[in-house]
Amino acid sequence: MILHKKTILPAEWAPQDAILLCWPHESMDWEPILAQVEPVFDQIAAAITGSESLIIIAHDRQHQSAISQRLNLKGLNQKSIHWLLHPNNDTWCRDFGPIIISRNNQTIALDFQFNGWGNKFEFDADNQLTAELKKQQLLNCDVEAVSLVLEAGSIESDGEGTLLTTEKCLLSASRNPLLNKQQIENQLNTQLGCERILWLKNGQLEGDDTDSHIDNLARFCSSDTIAYASCDDYNDPHYQWLKLMEAELKQFRTTNNLPYELIALSIPKPLYDDGQRLAASYVNFLITNRLVLVPTFNDPNDEINLDKLQSVFTDRKVIAIPCSDIVKQSGAIHCLTMQLPANSLKDKLRN
Repeated sequence: MILHKKTILPAEWAPQDAILLCWPHESMDWEPILAQVEPVFDQIAAAITGSESLIIIAHDRQHQSAISQRLNLKGLNQKSIHWLLHPNNDTWCRDFGPIIISRNNQTIALDFQFNGWGNKFEFDADNQLTAELKKQQLLNCDVEAVSLVLEAGSIESDGEGTLLTTEKCLLSASRNPLLNKQQIENQLNTQLGCERILWLKNGQLEGDDTDSHIDNLARFCSSDTIAYASCDDYNDPHYQWLKLMEAELKQFRTTNNLPYELIALSIPKPLYDDGQRLAASYVNFLITNRLVLVPTFNDPNDEINLDKLQSVFTDRKVIAIPCSDIVKQSGAIHCLTMQLPANSLKDKLRN
């Protein structure tokens, strides 16, 4: 059944007004490696501001001043940077930022509930981010609160009514324990306008504390192309997990009943922190108006996967962002950012 025919969740490659980026702070878990990760945030900021507005979420005025000073020292023109002052619990604004839709040609920011990836971490401040964006007069659209617990990193939209996600995450008892699969589907159909949902039963990465977010496993590059994490090492436990996922992806069909073009992005060699394997994936890339920012890990697969993605995103330039330290906190570029589609930002703030 197709509900809300005029409701659309834009694909990430649709025109954007801005990107959200929550800057790390010494009061967060980043404190031990802050000196190593802030230069990476510098690179992300420099790349994004070349083509669109960037909203940096800072802890307070003092934090904003410190960020601004370091960006000045990097020679970054801050004309395209805007600020939101809000003391978040963490930096992964992909999962607690607004999910913006178009309904009857009206832009609406949906404020889904965020509960710290299934009550694993503190989340009270993070869960207020969308309301703060409206309160601090950055958004040019209405905000609607939604009772469903949902992180944007757990869903992928092709912009044409198809949603890609994982059962392990969306059906986890720690998120919406009172809802079954059909009830969750109904809510996603109603809120996001999706006409069909492609559910992955398989696929996981060691060190991932999101319960298998789709944005570390498989991503739409276009309405008929999916890039996915793969593994060719028989001795790696990921081999079986990702081969099973690959088999599922091969069975999926586009709305024209054709197989998807599948782009295999081999995961890097194992990375560890304090004996714990890290959830490193090239799939965690960010699509902006002119660029694709791709995490790299000082690995032989870096250049191979960058070339593969460049061959797919022929209208954008693929940029490498070193993430060997970023993944120590269990995420990468896509997790750190959230796009605001066209017509969601105040006119005076658009680049």
